[in-house]
Amino acid sequence: MNPYEIEHNAIVRRFGAECAVLLKRDGSFPLAAPCRLALYGSGARRTVKGGTGSGEVNSRCFVTAEQGLEAAGFSITSKAWLDRYEGVWRKAKKGFIRRLKHTALRHGTLAVLSSMGAVMPEPEYQLPLDGAGEAAVYVLSRISGEGSDRKPIPGDILLTETERRNILALNRRFRHFLLVLNVGGVVDLSPVLEVRNILLLSQLGAETGSILADLLLGKATPSGKLATSWAAWGDYPAVGCFGRKNDTHYKEGLYVGYRYFDSVGKAPLFPFGFGLSYTDFSHRFIQAAEAGGTVTVEAAVNNTGSFPGKEVLQLYVSQPRGRLDKPFQALAAFAKTETLQPGAEQTLQLCFDLRDLASYDEVQACWILEPGDYALRLGSSSRDARPVALLRLDGEAVLKKVKNCLGKPDFPDWTPHVKSEAIPEGLPVLRVSAADFATEIVDYVLPQEIDPMAARLTDETLCLMNIGAFKLKGLQSVAGNAANTVAGAAGETSACLTDLGVPALVMADGPAGLRLSRRYTRDETGAHPLEGSMLESVMELMPAPAALAIRLRDRAKQTTGEIHEQYCTAIPIASALAQSWNLDFARQCGDIVGDEMERFGVHLWLAPALNLHRDVRCGRNFEYFSEDPLISGKFAAALTQGVQRHPGRGATVKHFAANNQETNRYNSNSQASERTLRELYLRGFEIAVREGQPHALMSSYNLINGVHTSQRRDLIQDVLRAEFGFRGIVMTDWIVAALSGRGNKYPGPEAPKIAAAGNDLIMPGCQGDLSAMLKGLQAGTVTRRQLQINATRILRMALELAGKRQDS
Repeated sequence: MNPYEIEHNAIVRRFGAECAVLLKRDGSFPLAAPCRLALYGSGARRTVKGGTGSGEVNSRCFVTAEQGLEAAGFSITSKAWLDRYEGVWRKAKKGFIRRLKHTALRHGTLAVLSSMGAVMPEPEYQLPLDGAGEAAVYVLSRISGEGSDRKPIPGDILLTETERRNILALNRRFRHFLLVLNVGGVVDLSPVLEVRNILLLSQLGAETGSILADLLLGKATPSGKLATSWAAWGDYPAVGCFGRKNDTHYKEGLYVGYRYFDSVGKAPLFPFGFGLSYTDFSHRFIQAAEAGGTVTVEAAVNNTGSFPGKEVLQLYVSQPRGRLDKPFQALAAFAKTETLQPGAEQTLQLCFDLRDLASYDEVQACWILEPGDYALRLGSSSRDARPVALLRLDGEAVLKKVKNCLGKPDFPDWTPHVKSEAIPEGLPVLRVSAADFATEIVDYVLPQEIDPMAARLTDETLCLMNIGAFKLKGLQSVAGNAANTVAGAAGETSACLTDLGVPALVMADGPAGLRLSRRYTRDETGAHPLEGSMLESVMELMPAPAALAIRLRDRAKQTTGEIHEQYCTAIPIASALAQSWNLDFARQCGDIVGDEMERFGVHLWLAPALNLHRDVRCGRNFEYFSEDPLISGKFAAALTQGVQRHPGRGATVKHFAANNQETNRYNSNSQASERTLRELYLRGFEIAVREGQPHALMSSYNLINGVHTSQRRDLIQDVLRAEFGFRGIVMTDWIVAALSGRGNKYPGPEAPKIAAAGNDLIMPGCQGDLSAMLKGLQAGTVTRRQLQINATRILRMALELAGKRQDS
């Protein structure tokens, strides 16, 4: 391994345990020393480091649970079981792929198009649990990915009968038994709640197995907290719908995740913000203060147990319910301690801006704070937060006047009867005057600069600047492998101005690290991937002759020219990273990615992704941080800050917005109210822009209230640029014309309409986009001036990231 690989993996291993959430414990872990260990489960040998699709990262090596435990000195006594399970899995996978291909054939399509991201449910089987030892570990894995949603069936969200039977048998048989969840999303654990020790390890990148071993031996202590509520499948709300082909109704409004559970008084299995440690903590409120709209709560955390550890304090606010309906509480701030030795204490400050609690009033088209008492609630999870102070606002404060611009659904938002709770007497009261808040009026008339260079371009060159660099790449563009300069990168901007000193911008995918080809050759035409020129999850769905042809082509390339390497570090998936509640670790992960971008010549990382966990069935929840917009926005901003501390490197926050299902993802219409969109689904993006100012943003595939997000000028120009203050470039997600619009209620997006919306760049680009753009320019669908404005943003970003002085 190269020195940078060693250094980066060491960082992931050192801090990765902070992402692990201890859900149950009985004191039998950590173990005093390595021992004979019976190891079982789907993830014991087939441990998952991250999801599929754009989430795949080509690291040099990956430590499985089995490898990590053996390297730590454990003697695995269940090798025969692991070998037999491998045979079961391979047979089941072969049959699963065959069925996908047969189904696609019956429908006149290819499995690689119709079944992208499809994941085989865990199979049922009968294998004797014949391992012995002083302890046992069952590693339960699930994987999901881009292109397909999860299902509430055994082997996916639900446990199989085999898993339930084996887990409960091991729990009864072994005094030291640990159920390890190597998953990227929720699994219904209600059938195995009698298990005494449960660890949500999650998917922590290349060092997943090593981190597990460190946790078992107490070399590291789990200090993660849930960033999504874990409930029994039947307890999730069924108010809105999910996974419909055409229209998905967000009828639940604001009541997503803990906002639902806490408001209706329904207890999940494990609540938002919950997480145990090997030690115990207590906390005490010290004081609360308000100055200039900033609220600060000070509290002390004490380690009352016998192990070192870290604790997270969380501050929630229950708002007065006036004209506008509101959930029982919402997260306003959080803070994590340093490692506290037994008996040690640390004082934390939890701060938030009162303006960030504002509700959106659709009638007045403004953000307001309603008068009344705001209860400040302090705790270590959403369910144990208790009132510590009141903030009393003497009147309605109108904070920002905007305009309704996102359309209307054909239904009203659902509003439950929100539980009430008596506030204890004697709490300190912070009095705030509504008159202290100024009203901001958003100016939607923005400067539209045109660079002299863009003004001189021909119509065709202008169109090319608004489209990604393209050549005939076939399915490699679908898989996000359309770049020419860097092997395996997702795409590039046009190189049509390189003679004028404007470089092409190279973009790489991978929300859990850079996704590039491991090995490649280079000639006068560019960089060429060797093995793995296509994603393995894509290759296995291709017709056998086509897959063989690609493998033979890749193999042939290895015989000519010098072979280069570009191994990247797999960091924890986003849902795991959010469980750390540690923004400094997120910045370090961004720093790892930024360093590798410098090494390999990548300008824009197509991450972080911060769509909300609206529904546990979303196949890409592992790429997203949380069900809460504050957590999502803060972690996206921290990753962005880490990446962009490297000159010439930028992050691309995505998918803007309301991209919460993979079913018919190119043409699914997310119907939601203006208030719901603004307070939940746009909120995280606003935080990421305000605190991180990413160099780029990617619009989503879906429609919002009947219009593709990539074509919504109100969303891109009015909300993103005018209201949020975004200064970077906007690009589309990788649009595939063959999959967009065909056989759907809504037509696919069109190149000239995308450009007219102020969406600067159509990716990955194709000849059809260029032809459509030229026709649209001639027809007046898009103006030459708008193309010049878009091109100005692109060329200036290219010059900025290349570190070149602009010469007009």
